[in-house]
Amino acid sequence: MPFCGIFFLWFMGAVRARVGESEDKFLATIFLGSGLLFVAMMFAFSALFGALIGIAGLHNGTPPLDAWQLGRETTFNIASIYSVRMGAVFMITSSTIAFRLRIHSRVVAVVGWAAGLLLLFASPSIPWLQLVFPFWVLLVSINIVILSYRRAN
Repeated sequence: MPFCGIFFLWFMGAVRARVGESEDKFLATIFLGSGLLFVAMMFAFSALFGALIGIAGLHNGTPPLDAWQLGRETTFNIASIYSVRMGAVFMITSSTIAFRLRIHSRVVAVVGWAAGLLLLFASPSIPWLQLVFPFWVLLVSINIVILSYRRAN
């Protein structure tokens, strides 16, 4: 998980490098804040989940029920409610910046808005929705590589 956080911070840096000097301070603040909160929640989730596994190991696979239930509910809330919502805010903000400054194709911006709104308002009980954010990051990354390659030629 630490490497996932490092890679996501690298991704944020790549997006900001494409924005350059023309960034909007309001949107840039939301972009940075939501991205950093996403990474922090991902780390908190990972640490708590690791602690749950450790407690289970200490008790031969049968941890105290109260501790297990508290940890399970907390990790579920962090992973499927709070971090998904921060990812959605990050997507919407990034797409708005990209659309205004034309640093990505319009299709990528529209996909980002739609996916961000979906994640922002969708029910956390649909687990496959958590995959929308990493696929969007992949889409934006591919778009950055393609546009950078075109500029180089």
